[in-house]
Amino acid sequence: MNKLSIPIIQTDVLILGAGGAGLCAALHAADAGKKIKILLVTKAIIGKGGCSRMVQGGYNVVLNPADSFDKHFQDTLKGGQFINNQELAWELVTVAPQRIKEMETKYGCFFDRNPDGTIHQKPFAGQSFDRTVHKGDLTGIEIVSRLSEQVFRREIDYLDEHRALELLWDKAGTRIVGALLLDISRGEFLVAHARTTLVCTGGGPTMYKLFAPSLDKSADGIALCYRAGAEMVDMEMVQFHPTGLIVKGSNTSGTLLEEGLRGAGAQLFNALGERFMERYAPDVKERATRDVVSRSSFMEIIAGRGSSNGAVFIDASVMGPEFVEKNFPGMVERCRDYGFDLAHKRVEVSPTAHFFMGGAMIDTRCLTDLDGLYAAGEDAGSIHGANRLGGNGIADSTVFGGIAGDSMAHDAINRELAPFDEKQVEEVIKQVEAPLGREGIDLYSLREILQMNNWEKLGIIRDEKGLLESRQTIQDLKEKMDQVGITVEKAYNIPWNDWLNLRNLLDVSEIVGRSALERKESRGAHYRSDFPKKNNREYLKNFFIKQEKGEIRTYDRPVIMNRLKPEDIGFE
Repeated sequence: MNKLSIPIIQTDVLILGAGGAGLCAALHAADAGKKIKILLVTKAIIGKGGCSRMVQGGYNVVLNPADSFDKHFQDTLKGGQFINNQELAWELVTVAPQRIKEMETKYGCFFDRNPDGTIHQKPFAGQSFDRTVHKGDLTGIEIVSRLSEQVFRREIDYLDEHRALELLWDKAGTRIVGALLLDISRGEFLVAHARTTLVCTGGGPTMYKLFAPSLDKSADGIALCYRAGAEMVDMEMVQFHPTGLIVKGSNTSGTLLEEGLRGAGAQLFNALGERFMERYAPDVKERATRDVVSRSSFMEIIAGRGSSNGAVFIDASVMGPEFVEKNFPGMVERCRDYGFDLAHKRVEVSPTAHFFMGGAMIDTRCLTDLDGLYAAGEDAGSIHGANRLGGNGIADSTVFGGIAGDSMAHDAINRELAPFDEKQVEEVIKQVEAPLGREGIDLYSLREILQMNNWEKLGIIRDEKGLLESRQTIQDLKEKMDQVGITVEKAYNIPWNDWLNLRNLLDVSEIVGRSALERKESRGAHYRSDFPKKNNREYLKNFFIKQEKGEIRTYDRPVIMNRLKPEDIGFE
């Protein structure tokens, strides 16, 4: 205990998040051969929550001799519309085979096989080669389950049902030295005081009407990095997955039907029975990249050619019911749970908010521009550029999670554990306790306003007028957050945690909107109806946002094309 009257846990390596990135980081740090203490913190239960576990489709990796790093790299840059950080993209592509081998031979993952015993790889949209490794259509469960088992076998401390409220600075204001945590089960605060800190909570753009991530996701890590003053990159790039399941009147609307369906041959139809992707991408149709298919579906819906539920239809039955049931059992069962027959009939789907391509800017060691702070997975930006390819997400998390673990294990040795700023801790506790016991307005009406505002003005199609209106709405909601009242009980106080979630989502919505205003063109997931064309002459650059002393600064830098230029592969 201390004069703050809250517990302090000291550690060498603090990992915030227990998805693919966090688990790999913990394992790599533990296996680095260093005598270090590791603390893994998750808002959920280790092995049971988060986005990585929800991965259905698979993991992109070069394994076949007919494939190559160059092909995967080119596909990743094409998908990202050439604003990816090329060093990070190359790291993703070249380290992925090592990570797959490691997961199978060291951690116990087992992926689907060909008859000859080699790992099976299936087709995914936006790729020039069938390179997606999978475990049926439940790949994430396999990866997270096996990695979690390995964490439990090592000397890794962990805290379930704890959330990070703020990253902590040292007293000199020169480095990040851990985080203030909230024990959700008890409603009590504690400080995780660390030599090195990794933020990898998983993004989760749940600030939209329809979204794919689990309900506990609220862009926490991105908000933490932003408020701490880390450099954030390309926050305008929010990916919408084309096929979110529509279940009328249910919170489960938006949950995914995975990319492999379209990769294998499923077709999309509007309410008139037209296979509309023939109009938007006649060469590749449903196997176009996610941004193209999502935007095409959305345009069909707003043109009045959608269903009465504001959706289009996916038809997997064209591949044959037996094929669907054998190859996509998880999705068949999921649809059946809601009364739909994926193997035999068309099912209603809509674009659904899915993934942040933007996040904290990192180097190839996963270091941010703040001393002591690392980021990986969806909390880190610039790997995927303007659009992430399906199958590159879980690869990103495990590749860079492992790299972060290696980096932190190395950096923590002989690093001073600088005293944290106790005044900052006191101020944050005061802020987050403010709504408790207060008579005030309803929280959930504010959340609904934000979700509809972002869907209509900060979503798949944007323009300057809508973005400016959206900014004002977000500012108004931020002010109203100070009027929300929540019951005083702290233990398992769900409305309190939802208030903390909304606080983060408002901050992230604000910087998504600010960055979207700066990019006056259409590229990848960012589509401006007032600037509908891609403009390579002026906008082959990244947009950055940084909060310094309460002021928000936006700026840009040209993309560094040190490995591949658009003209090298005829990209226009």
